[in-house]
Amino acid sequence: MNDMPEVRGRLTPNRALSDLTWLRVGGPADWLFQPADLADLRDFLRNLPADVPVFPMGVGSNLIVRDGGLRAVVIRLGRGFNGIEIDGTGVTAGAAALDAHVAKKAADAGLDLTFLRTIPGSIGGAVRMNAGCYGSYTADVLIEAQAITRSGEVVTLRADDLQFAYRQSHLPAGWVLTQATFQAPSGDPATLHARMADQIAKRDATQPTKDRSAGSTFRNPAGFSSTGQLDDVHDLKAWKVIDDAGLRGARQGGAQMSEKHSNFLINTGEATAADLEGLGEAVRKKVYAQSGITLEWEIMRVGER
Repeated sequence: MNDMPEVRGRLTPNRALSDLTWLRVGGPADWLFQPADLADLRDFLRNLPADVPVFPMGVGSNLIVRDGGLRAVVIRLGRGFNGIEIDGTGVTAGAAALDAHVAKKAADAGLDLTFLRTIPGSIGGAVRMNAGCYGSYTADVLIEAQAITRSGEVVTLRADDLQFAYRQSHLPAGWVLTQATFQAPSGDPATLHARMADQIAKRDATQPTKDRSAGSTFRNPAGFSSTGQLDDVHDLKAWKVIDDAGLRGARQGGAQMSEKHSNFLINTGEATAADLEGLGEAVRKKVYAQSGITLEWEIMRVGER
C-alpha cells in the first residue's frame, strides 16, 4: 500500500488511533488521511486502488478500535468540513461540525435542533448512526446529506436513501459523508438555550461525563430513545436490564460499567480495547441469561484483535 495518491492534506502511514477515540484505546491504521477540502477528498478516493478499504471516522466518540488496529485508510474530516450555515429554517452543517455546536448556532437563529446538544460527536456520525435524544432523531429533521462515493463521485442522499432505523442507517462501504442539511422547527432563542442548559445539567447529574467513555454502550432493547419526560418507561432501557443482572460497576481489566450509569462502559485508566469489548460481551451474555434480552451494541467496534 505504498503507491498512495498525491494529496494536499495530510496522509500519515501506520498512524495510532488511540488518541483519536474518546475511549483512548486501539492499534494503528495503515494510513490516516485528513483531506484539505472536498476536491482533495474526491481526488484521493478516485485515485486510491479499488482494493484498499476505506473507513470514515468522526471524532471517535462512539467507537472501539481493537488493539490490532485497522487494515484500511482511515479518513478523518477536519477544518474544511466543519462549517455551519443557516438559510431560513434550513441548517447545513459539515460532517466534522460538532453536534453541540450545530445545536447552539441553530438556537441563536431561533431554530430548534436542541436534541443534538447532549449528543457527543459530529454531524457525520449523527447521520450515520441516526443519533437521537429526548425522543427526537436525526432522521426526523434531515432534508438531505452529501456523500462522496468510493470512486470520488458526489452524491446527494435523501432520508429515504439512508433507510434510517433506530441507531442505524444504510451507507455503502467506503462512502464518506461530507455535509447534511436539516429542516429545523422554529423557537425562541432564549427558550431553546434554557432548554439546552437544563439538558446539560440533567446529563451531568446522571451520566459519567467526567469519565472516559463512548456514550451509551448498548441500544435500548425497546428500540427507541428516552424522551426525558417524567412518564418515560424504564422497563426496557439498557441500563435497567444491566442493573437487574447485577452488573452496575462490573469490571474487566481496566474496563468498568459505570457506577453512575450502568449503560456507560468506561476506561478507568489502563484498559485495552480487549478489556472494553470483553466486558461488553460478558454483560450481553449475563443479561441474556438473566432476562432473555439480547443487548445490541451501540458502540461501533472495528479492526483486528
